[in-house]
Amino acid sequence: MPATALASLLTLSYPFLIYFGQGRVEPRLLAGVLVGIALLRALSTRQAVWYWAAAATLLLAAFSMLGNGLLPLKLYPLLVNAVLLAMFAGSLRFGPPLIERLARLTEPELDARAIRYTRAVTQVWCGFFIVNGSLSLATALWADNAVWTAYNGCISYLLMGALFGGEWLVRQRVKSRNTTHG
Repeated sequence: MPATALASLLTLSYPFLIYFGQGRVEPRLLAGVLVGIALLRALSTRQAVWYWAAAATLLLAAFSMLGNGLLPLKLYPLLVNAVLLAMFAGSLRFGPPLIERLARLTEPELDARAIRYTRAVTQVWCGFFIVNGSLSLATALWADNAVWTAYNGCISYLLMGALFGGEWLVRQRVKSRNTTHG
């Protein structure tokens, strides 16, 4: 399994590792797992933003290790949302928008309408990461561990999938309308 796929799988399963580890494994040991995941992601993607994320993850892990507490470990999904928000928002400011870059992988020539559309979709994803990160923070601070795990390990991914699927449906309709009215 390639390192990026392994890093993604471990990141996706992270809330469940925390949930099933609590009470069985000390938080300082779980912090070591988190450091491993962050380093694997940073080294496998070789993108600067993930190096910064790894540094922030080391801080979370350090706080967890020092206090042997679970809360810093529960903030990792918030950190991931913040990193993704930074990537998407940064692409809006310094261009081209991230969704435009992805679109150009399959359609290198985009017209002005498509470029505006990809910019709008990038903005929608920024909004998603703000809301998702806020809910992640709220569950870390005020919900019990089962609710935190359900949201960060399942519900947030279902919401992400719904946004991805909904955007795909909208894109097909927009493309069809643009082809017809040309």
